[in-house]
Amino acid sequence: MTKGWVKIYSSSDFFKSEIVRQVLIDHEIDAVILDKQGFPYKLGDVEVYIHEANFQKAIEIIISNEL
Repeated sequence: MTKGWVKIYSSSDFFKSEIVRQVLIDHEIDAVILDKQGFPYKLGDVEVYIHEANFQKAIEIIISNEL
């Protein structure tokens, strides 16, 4: 990742990570997914990254939405 991005969420379930990313985007926080699952077995995590300036707001959103 480039400088200024921090991991906010990680899961072995791609769809859970995608839901978190979409909720953050809906709250006007830029979020990207980094899929670290290996092919073909899908072992590993799918991580969600945001700009470090949005970290506190993103944590509050994740907690309040019970994600």
